[in-house]
Amino acid sequence: MSQQLTREEQEQKYPEYTWDLTTIFESDEAWEAAFRNVEGYLGQEEQYKGHLGDDAETLYQALSLEDEVETELEAVYVYAHLKQDQDTANDKYTGFEARAHQLAIKLSSAWSFLVPELLQIDQAKLQQFVQEHEGLKRFEFDLELLNKQRPHVLDADKEKLLTEAQDALATPGNVFSMFDNADLKFEDVEDKDGQKHPLTQGTFIKYLESDDRILRASAYNNVYQAYGAYNNTLSATLAGEVKKHVFNARSHHYQTAREQALSHNHIPEEVYDNLIKTVHKYLPLLHRYTRLRQELLGLDDLKMYDMYTPLVKDIKFEMPYEEAVEWMLKGLEPMGEEYLEVVKEGLNNRWVDVYENKGKRSGGYSSGAHKTNPFILLNWSDTISDLYTLVHEFGHSAHSYFSRKHQPSNHSDYSIFVAEVASTCNEALLSDYMDKHLDDKRRLLLLNQELERFRATLFRQTMFAEFEHKIHQIEEAGEPLTAHRMNEEYAKLNRLYFGDTVETDEHISKEWSRIPHFYMNYYVYQYATGYSAAQSLSHQILTEGKPAVERYINEFLKKGSSNYPIEILKNAGVDMTTPQPIEDACEVFEQKLDAFEKLMKA
Repeated sequence: MSQQLTREEQEQKYPEYTWDLTTIFESDEAWEAAFRNVEGYLGQEEQYKGHLGDDAETLYQALSLEDEVETELEAVYVYAHLKQDQDTANDKYTGFEARAHQLAIKLSSAWSFLVPELLQIDQAKLQQFVQEHEGLKRFEFDLELLNKQRPHVLDADKEKLLTEAQDALATPGNVFSMFDNADLKFEDVEDKDGQKHPLTQGTFIKYLESDDRILRASAYNNVYQAYGAYNNTLSATLAGEVKKHVFNARSHHYQTAREQALSHNHIPEEVYDNLIKTVHKYLPLLHRYTRLRQELLGLDDLKMYDMYTPLVKDIKFEMPYEEAVEWMLKGLEPMGEEYLEVVKEGLNNRWVDVYENKGKRSGGYSSGAHKTNPFILLNWSDTISDLYTLVHEFGHSAHSYFSRKHQPSNHSDYSIFVAEVASTCNEALLSDYMDKHLDDKRRLLLLNQELERFRATLFRQTMFAEFEHKIHQIEEAGEPLTAHRMNEEYAKLNRLYFGDTVETDEHISKEWSRIPHFYMNYYVYQYATGYSAAQSLSHQILTEGKPAVERYINEFLKKGSSNYPIEILKNAGVDMTTPQPIEDACEVFEQKLDAFEKLMKA
C-alpha cells in the first residue's frame, strides 16, 4: 500500500480501507443542512432562562432541549473533524471543523445559565420535580451529581469573578506550552561515528531506543541541558500552576487541591493513596527488572538513558493489516460472541481508516458521537505496534458502541477515569493469546514490549502522581516551591522507584520540568489506575470465563456514565478503593518478568 496517495486516490483505489462517513451524513450538502439545523437552536434556550424552577414540565423541556442540541451538534462536529483529519491540507474541511467549533462555543455560551440557575433551586424542590415527572427520571442522576457541587458553589458574583480570573490564572500553563512547543531548541546529537542528527521532541525517544549508547547519551544530555538552563524559570511556571490549583480549591471550600481535582470524577482520595502505597510494596520487582536490564545490556553502570533501548534485538515481526485482524479476532475470543460481533461489524462496515495518505493526521484514535458509529483512525506501517493500536482503539470503539446503544444520550459517554480500561483490557487479552502462540524469539520481543509498558504506565505514572501530590502538599503547607526543592523531591522519587542499579544523576532530577501532564491538575494517576483495572479485569475474563465476561460487558461497557465510575468498575469486578487491582497488575508484571528471564537464559 503506497503511503504517497492523495486522499482522493486512496478512496478510489482502496475504499475498503477507508472509513465510511456517509453513515453520518450522505454528503457535504447534508452536513450543511444539519449545520443550519443546529444553528437554528440558538435562541430557543431564552424561553427557559429564569424559569427552570417554575414547574417540573418546564425543567424537563429545558433539559431535553439542551440534550437534543448537544446530540445534534456532536454529529455535525464529528463529521467535520474526521473529514479534516483524513486530509489536513483540504481547506474545505478545515473550514468545516472551524465552523463546527465556533458553533459549539456559541451554543455553550447560550446555555451557560443552566447549571448556575439549577443550583439556585432548592435541592428538595428538584427532587420533588423528579418524583412528579416521569420524563425527568432520565436526568435524575445528572441532578444528583449537580447537587454534590452545592457546598462548593459560590454566589453568582463571586463565581463570575473567579471564572473571569481563569484566563489570567492559565498563564503558567500557557507559558510552559509556548516554551516547550515553540521556543525551546536542542543542540544536534552525535552518534558513535561522529555523525550529527537533529534533536526534537519527536526524535528524543527514538534516539533513546537506539542501540548506539553514544547517541543515547548525547540525546539525553542535550535535552536535559536545554531544560536545565531554564530550571528556575520552569520551576516558577510549575509553581504558578500549583498555586492556581490550590487557590481554586480553597476558593470553592475544598480542603486540598487534590480533593477538588478528584471530585470532578467523584473519585475517593483513598484510590490515589492506595495506588502509591501498593506500588511502593512492589518496587522490588521494578528493581529486579532494572538489574536484569543492566545484565542483558552488559553494562557496568546503568544510566537513565539506557532505560528505553530494547533488550531484544534483530528480531523482525512484520504485521500486515489482514494478519493483524486475524490476531485481534483470535485474541479477543474470550470476550464471547456479543463482543466479537461488534468488532466484526466495525471491520465489515468501514469504521476503520487504515492507511496513511498525503495530509492525513498522524497517530491513531477512536472517535464518534451518540448518533454515529465509532470511527478509528490508523496510519498502518506493518508493525506489531500497529496491531496493538488497532486492538486498543477497538477497545474504545466497542466501549462507545455498547454505551451509546444501551444508554440515553446524556449518559452515553464515560468518565476519563475509566476511559483507558476497555482499550488496555483488549491489549492484555491479545498479549495473553500471542504469548501462547508465538515462537520463542517473537515471544521474547513481545514480553520485552509488555514489560516496558508496565514500567512506563504503572510504575512511572505512579511516580509522576506521587511527585505531583508532593509539590501540591508543599504549597498547601506554605513552604517555598523552588527549583532546588523540586529537583530534590524528584531525585528522591527517582531513586526510590528505579533503585540503586540506575544512576539518579543531576539531569534526571530535572525531568519534572519537561512533563506537560503536571499542568493538567491530578490527571496522570488515572493512567496507572486504568492500566491496573484493565489487567485485573482481563485476568478475571481469562480465568473465570463467561461470568466475568458478562459482568464486564453488562456492568461496565454498557453503563456509560449512568453511575459513579468507581461504582461501575466495582460492579464489573474491580474495586479501586482497595489495593487488590494494583496488586493484581503487579503480579502480572512479575509473571511476565519470570517468563522473560526464563526465555532469555534458556
